[in-house]
Amino acid sequence: MTTADLRALGARTFSSLRIRNYRLFFFGQLVSVTGTWMQTVAQSWLVLSLTGSGVDLGITVALQFLPMLLFGLWGGLLADRSDKRRLLIGTQVAGGLLAAILFALVATELVELWMVYVMAFLLGVVTMIDMPTRQSFVIEMVGPDEVPNAVGLNSAMFNTGRILGPAAAGVTIATLGIAPAFLANALSYVAVIVALVAMRPDELHRRAPAPRQRGEVRAGVRYVWGEPTLRSTLVLVSVLGMFGFNFIVVLPLLAKFTFAGGAGLYSVFTSLMSLGSLAGALYAASRAAPSRRLLVGSGMAFGALLLVTAAAPTAWLTCILLVAVGTAVMLFLATANTTLQLNSDPAMRGRVMALYGLVFLGSTPVGGPLLGWISEEWGPRVGLGLGGALSLAAAAAASSRIHMRRRSPTPDAADPDDAGGVIVAA
Repeated sequence: MTTADLRALGARTFSSLRIRNYRLFFFGQLVSVTGTWMQTVAQSWLVLSLTGSGVDLGITVALQFLPMLLFGLWGGLLADRSDKRRLLIGTQVAGGLLAAILFALVATELVELWMVYVMAFLLGVVTMIDMPTRQSFVIEMVGPDEVPNAVGLNSAMFNTGRILGPAAAGVTIATLGIAPAFLANALSYVAVIVALVAMRPDELHRRAPAPRQRGEVRAGVRYVWGEPTLRSTLVLVSVLGMFGFNFIVVLPLLAKFTFAGGAGLYSVFTSLMSLGSLAGALYAASRAAPSRRLLVGSGMAFGALLLVTAAAPTAWLTCILLVAVGTAVMLFLATANTTLQLNSDPAMRGRVMALYGLVFLGSTPVGGPLLGWISEEWGPRVGLGLGGALSLAAAAAASSRIHMRRRSPTPDAADPDDAGGVIVAA
């Protein structure tokens, strides 16, 4: 590859950063996501310190994502009806206040398990509104032509924070204790609020808010179910989300009970998986459009890699494999996210992304306690391996369905599930 080719690749990979509003959002979110991952590690370690129970850890995770499961579609409807920039400012203020309260509870040694449960649930309520709003705000900042690139860069930014955050949390917890990690997260929200306030609203690609009418939530569900590309993508995300993406439950148990490590080893696991995810996100950002082959192939690779990781005999080999796991999972998620955004009616995009959050984040309340219980009863390796086996089976089933359709004597020429084709933007 020549120097000119490398320059062209770099320009294509980071093209969305030329847009001022998105650039502000990107760097503000980078600070905030780093703080969020510091809190994620600290919260997991706090629960294990209080109870030592995998089931309690699974319940905490479940409570954090339960609001998305129960009310996520209403969060998406609010995003469709609202000025997304102003709504995001509100969610950031709320998230920062919750982190500050948790810091105060831990710092004063008043914290009890039920308080962690309550704070996790309230943070889930904020996420229920924030997630679909933030996801559907991307296209308003960059326009439809840059959506694949911006989604990939968002994933890269998220995973950079997921590398920096756990590493910072590990050092912070080891030297200062758990409480300062929550304070750092509370302060990190300021960066996003400043970025959102500094944006130029007249440069946003806004569309008229969805009109108020009866049955808007049901209309969103019917719309998604009637679109084959949206429906099949969400079904695959739901299975992998329920059984494969419960790292927040399994990895701390793997670090503590399988390899007799502490918060430092858990932070290393999370950071290395994030390093692989960063590579996967940058690759996704360099692609012009998502494809069904990449979506299904990355899902199969993810499931297979989880199975291999579950059998890894040493912590060092686990670390290496988690880099590959991170790459596969981010390729899958970035491709699914871009597919949904590009194939959604603008008036429905908030509700579509709410359904994405529902099946991705909302499925965790089902899988989290189950895998926590399995990991506690039969060991973290079994929990991790079961998640990998079910993820691999779901992706393999989707792949078989695609190949059966391609061999059909009367294929549907308009079918968006063609294995090699580019998924057409709406």
